[in-house]
Amino acid sequence: MNPTSSQLARRRFLALSTAGAAAAALASCTSPASDSPPIRVMPDDPMVAQYEAQRPMAGKTVSQALKAGAFETSVAGKTFTTWGYNGNLTAPEIRARTGDRLSVSLTNDLNEQTTIHWHGLALRNDQDGVQHLTQEPIAAGAGFSYDFKLTHPGTYWYHSHMDMQRERALYGALIIEDPDEPLKYAKDWVIILDDWMDGVTGTPDDVLAELSQGMYTTGIDRSASPTRPRPAPSAMKHMLMGSPSDFLGGDAGDVGYPYHLFNSRVPDQAQVLPAAAGQVIRLRIINAAGDTAYRVGVPGQKITLTHTDGFPVIHQDADAVVLGMGERIDALLTVKEGFTPVIALPEGKTGQALGFISTGTGKQPLPAVLPNKLEGTVLDGSALTADPAVALKERSPDRSHDLRLTGSMGKYDWGINGHRYEMVNPFDHAFDIKEGERVEVKFINETDMWHPMHLHGHTFQVGAGGARKDTVIVGPKQTVTVIFDADNPGQWLVHCHNAYHAEQGMMALFSYIK
Repeated sequence: MNPTSSQLARRRFLALSTAGAAAAALASCTSPASDSPPIRVMPDDPMVAQYEAQRPMAGKTVSQALKAGAFETSVAGKTFTTWGYNGNLTAPEIRARTGDRLSVSLTNDLNEQTTIHWHGLALRNDQDGVQHLTQEPIAAGAGFSYDFKLTHPGTYWYHSHMDMQRERALYGALIIEDPDEPLKYAKDWVIILDDWMDGVTGTPDDVLAELSQGMYTTGIDRSASPTRPRPAPSAMKHMLMGSPSDFLGGDAGDVGYPYHLFNSRVPDQAQVLPAAAGQVIRLRIINAAGDTAYRVGVPGQKITLTHTDGFPVIHQDADAVVLGMGERIDALLTVKEGFTPVIALPEGKTGQALGFISTGTGKQPLPAVLPNKLEGTVLDGSALTADPAVALKERSPDRSHDLRLTGSMGKYDWGINGHRYEMVNPFDHAFDIKEGERVEVKFINETDMWHPMHLHGHTFQVGAGGARKDTVIVGPKQTVTVIFDADNPGQWLVHCHNAYHAEQGMMALFSYIK
């Protein structure tokens, strides 16, 4: 970053955190009436540092160097250029333990700005990686060092938080192991699922440009359906029509993808995990997709669900589990003799993502002969119950906020409470909270689409005694109520984890005030 751009960025950041914050707060529809605007706890507030200092550190410092940049790769025999970390579709898997300190040095070799968000972590606010809010964007050719303590075990991940960058390969797994792990298993297998089109049918920016026109554009054939018109063949290249999912309550997604990846591989080149018959494998499943929910299971065999979004649940057997974008599920699987397929079906879409566990006997099945349905007991993380050890204590809410999810495919005008979030004016329509409060949030979905809603810097509990999560599926015309404790001061986004819905504005801010 040259001196001029650095100074401009810093001035902009300071403007947001002082005068900008105060001015924007006057417009907040949720702030209590007052003669003066609230004082907001910004990322550089001493309170943020104090909370970090109180977090225990009983381990070591785990270091990782990351370089964001363009590189050439191939998927299914097609060669193209995309973006990722350290020149690979598969980013470094970062492993640490509870009580460790994580130190990540990021070098930006892209031709544009970038950041990293640490998805699911209750970390210090100035390390959350939200551009123009918790940090200045990292300019092309510059670097930034992330440094924070790890306080809770679980399956997490990291990804760029800038524009459509995550829709390339700018993401990776972050596994925080429990020194007192109660589960018994022989191996764990980290599985990252992704929907892929970059360099194949276009770019994520091409998709966004098309979707942002909405369905009611020139070239749309409205005779197919009055509520969900079908585009003329030449009108739309990426928008997906006719992708119903009973599980999700309607249309499963907005975008058609040529490939679905299982640890960066297509089914014909599936990853194979060696194991012995009778061994128990821990599956750590991460949905890094932009627009696709995945139904994951093993044909003819149940899996035991143990964690959702990093937090333990009362164990439950299922034939399959559905993960929305941003969600994680941990499950246990007992290995049978031969080849065991682990299948991820894109919910409401065509295709599959696939991996195998092999005992070294038998013949590996071809993807085409594997089942294209996973039925029986099918759950998602919100249907699970928190382990009593992590369930929130009963307490009446001190504050309640209604977040109406608004917008439509017609105009592609996604928002919260009818408002499109803008990074340049983050405190407009902020939802104010105070340290120590129990906060109740109602996600009221007024749209005909499902939305995986994600909260930064906290975990919430779904309903009364439900699972502890940071991302939850909210079906069309449904209301999901969650509660969380305001125990991590700062400025924290809440948004739909559909990459295209978020980029169009389905975001808001939970803003700590003094």
